[in-house]
Amino acid sequence: MLEIELKARVSDLQAIRERLIALQADLEGRVHEHDLYLNAPHRDFAETDEALRIRDASGKCTVTYKGAKRRNFHLKAREEYNCDVASGKTMGSIFASLGFREVAEVKKWREYYHFRDATICLDQVEGLGEFVEIELSDPDSVDDPAGHVAMLAEELGVTGEPILLSYLELLLSAHPVSGSEER
Repeated sequence: MLEIELKARVSDLQAIRERLIALQADLEGRVHEHDLYLNAPHRDFAETDEALRIRDASGKCTVTYKGAKRRNFHLKAREEYNCDVASGKTMGSIFASLGFREVAEVKKWREYYHFRDATICLDQVEGLGEFVEIELSDPDSVDDPAGHVAMLAEELGVTGEPILLSYLELLLSAHPVSGSEER
């Protein structure tokens, strides 16, 4: 599935939250997400612009693979595949046994809203600050996905240049780890 999203840093999540409520967006929940990013033994994901993540979101575990970002969009766009797993700890042990190594952890509180044909996330990311993400539920359902997301952002009062980096990339650039800068 192609993921197309706008990510923007915001100074006041409450203002966006109030706008979502005024527009009658559906609050789907608030969860703490703990993301563990891994790098492969056979290639460096920092070089290939890929990501492999194990996410624990309040007890629900998901493994996600993200392909290289597509550069022909003004937003972040990449292939994404998700698979629910019974245990993130067990999955991490399997990956470690296969030679994958831990790169970094991203921890955040995330509020999920459904608004029209998009998922809106209000994120408080540990070590980075506050962000809004707007992701289309079905990018193929509109002629101009990037334009459609930009229109939703304007309606919600989300301003500023879209951030094309992942939270992992932002975290690693703010707090470099020894060795290569992996994503």
